[in-house]
Amino acid sequence: MLRKIKAILFLTLTISFGFVAPESIAQELNARIQVNSSQIQGTNKTVYEELQKGLFEFLNNRNWTNHTYSVEERIEVNFMLNITKQLSVDEFEGTLQVNSSRPVYNSGYSTPLLVFLDKNIKFRYAEGQALEFSETSHNELTSLFAYYVYLVIGFDYDSFSPSGGTEYFRIAEKIVSNAQSSTSTGWKQYENRKNRYWLVENLLNQVYSPVRDFYYTYHRQALDLMHKSPADSRTKIVEGLVELQKVHRAKPSSFIMQIVFDAKRDELINLLSESPTAEATRALNYLKELDPANANRYQKIVNKG
Repeated sequence: MLRKIKAILFLTLTISFGFVAPESIAQELNARIQVNSSQIQGTNKTVYEELQKGLFEFLNNRNWTNHTYSVEERIEVNFMLNITKQLSVDEFEGTLQVNSSRPVYNSGYSTPLLVFLDKNIKFRYAEGQALEFSETSHNELTSLFAYYVYLVIGFDYDSFSPSGGTEYFRIAEKIVSNAQSSTSTGWKQYENRKNRYWLVENLLNQVYSPVRDFYYTYHRQALDLMHKSPADSRTKIVEGLVELQKVHRAKPSSFIMQIVFDAKRDELINLLSESPTAEATRALNYLKELDPANANRYQKIVNKG
């Protein structure tokens, strides 16, 4: 059913923008990867060029699901791997920025789904090394990227059906489990409360299921219907904030809530600033409670003009 919904959506986009529908392909991602080594001085830059090429092929040429995608259905995702230290000839540290999005029905607009900066990247890579991944073992580099690929796919599916991404979050959870014996940081429960372990834990924890329900409501029942009734769609979003408030009060400062607002903060401000004054004020009060660190930014919702 979910694939049918996505197919209808992207067929409409294809007609709207005049694309010629190509034959279906298996690959799910339209991934862009940039490897930045500007902080590493006096080393062979060829290794970074080969790493970027290898990651591009790894991300775009692998089948990540059992579904068939046409070109226009592929999930848009950008990876920025910023290498900050070379610890040895084949060992590196850095950060990874992951941004994914999907088109909004009957529009020329793409909405962000996941916007996340992982600050604890450590991996080994030798020039010319084949990049291979298995769901039953751990590799510092490919397991890292596979983890984020499955999160990206999961968020995409959650935006089309309630909890539609669970299958892919489960695979990400398995990748985390395989990494428990790794010396790399970011995979373990005890390290901190905002790492790869806790992100997928929150996504699969029933306590936070209303957050994933909000993702579906926000995208499928609000944004995708914005062309029919902008006012009703904005009201639907505000109603969704009420459900997030319940989760926030039960579990303040949850990691998954931060993930949602990092992706949606600017979009929410832009959308809800068009609401009538009473609704805008109500939305402002919810958002200031849910995302208090950015309370001043949400003031734009009511400061019109």
